Amino acid sequence: MLCNACKQNEAKVHLTKIVGDKMQKVDLCEDCSKDKGVDDPTSYSDLLMGLSAEPVPSEPEPAAEPGAKCPACGYSQADFKKAGRFGCSECYDTFGEGLVVMLKTMHKGTRHTGKVPAALHQSRVEAQKVKLLQKRLDKAITEENFEEAAQLRDEIKRLK
Repeated sequence: MLCNACKQNEAKVHLTKIVGDKMQKVDLCEDCSKDKGVDDPTSYSDLLMGLSAEPVPSEPEPAAEPGAKCPACGYSQADFKKAGRFGCSECYDTFGEGLVVMLKTMHKGTRHTGKVPAALHQSRVEAQKVKLLQKRLDKAITEENFEEAAQLRDEIKRLK
């Protein structure tokens, strides 16, 4: 079995991660396992996120010309590799062709989904629920369904 990282040497280190019903395996040669920090148990999850059982096809990094520079900020591909980030939003257009491949190897995906703190998420869910109950309450009042309106009023008070 070949190493998932270099695809040249025989894999000697085999890592498996099971989350829910999904199993993810990574097979590495000795050199790649040392490069990836497999000696450190805390790095396993990061390693498994970056490599998968189905290797990402090896393609050249950004397809921009080697000496290409961003017309807006003057950032070059070498500057990007050194800093790990672009200089401006125009860089995405200039170096964008090979960027997707590079991002797939560095992150879980190519689309930022963001995160919301748990407390804020909970308060948003509760606010939406109160808004929905308020609409139902207004409808019950206009239809003169006062029993349902009283129940809805009590539910809104309980949530607030």
